[in-house]
Amino acid sequence: MRVLPVAFAASLVAAVPAFAQDASPPPQPTAVQDSIDGDSLTVGVAGVYLPDYEGSNDYRFVPAPGAIGSYKGFSFQLAGNRLSADLIPTPTGPVVDVQAGPLVVVNFNRSNVDNIDSRRVRALGELDTAIEVGGYVGVGKTGVITSPYDKISVSLSYRKDVNGAHEGSIWQPSINYLTPLSTKAAVALFASAEHASDRYARYYFSVDTAGAARSGLPANGADGGWKNYALGVIGTYALTGDLLHGFKIVAGGTYQRLLNDFGDSPIVRQEGSRSQWLGAVGVAYTF
Repeated sequence: MRVLPVAFAASLVAAVPAFAQDASPPPQPTAVQDSIDGDSLTVGVAGVYLPDYEGSNDYRFVPAPGAIGSYKGFSFQLAGNRLSADLIPTPTGPVVDVQAGPLVVVNFNRSNVDNIDSRRVRALGELDTAIEVGGYVGVGKTGVITSPYDKISVSLSYRKDVNGAHEGSIWQPSINYLTPLSTKAAVALFASAEHASDRYARYYFSVDTAGAARSGLPANGADGGWKNYALGVIGTYALTGDLLHGFKIVAGGTYQRLLNDFGDSPIVRQEGSRSQWLGAVGVAYTF
């Protein structure tokens, strides 16, 4: 499983348990705020339909676990292969929220050739699993457009491989907007981009002379730069209780476009596609 777009898998299983309101009639503000500001834990699992490797045009299903929780204003998110935490307590009410904390991603891209349909990409061999460690900073504002509980956030993350795989680094800016539609439904929109280093580009997107001889693909060198942009939407609906408690179903999709040398790589241009799609459906429970 490659790195999922930022916030996607987490939102699938968490499904905005912290931002809910009843459209008609509205609940008492103090009651809603007491629920929102309290501690919570959401766990779930999603079935994700995604490319065999980053740049592939063959797809497969994989399970993706997820969890999101908050305790005394501190929060964490587990999004499939991505774990992050916000170590700055979130203030209550419709105020500005400053975010910062650690980030860990386990990158399985092309680490198992049995999951790759393309014969020529399989011939390039398996790559090592990368453990990417870093952090992020961001700022969010609650109560911006539709209600006191919608939220817009912008963030910038950085992560670097510490496992001796690609040994490169990735910068990722992102923007997310989340709005509740009622106590039972909510929707989120997001956009992000990734800027990868030369080492990352060479490891995943270059084809050396030995690889060209084995696979029949042309030898190719890739340089770092802007790797991709992604756009997505996520929706959720409470099956029992409301978004703050009980079971919910969540679903969404994202479109990603590979850019520059990443999109020009033979594993993409000849064996795959610059356009990458991802869809998922999941079930979650909020305590």
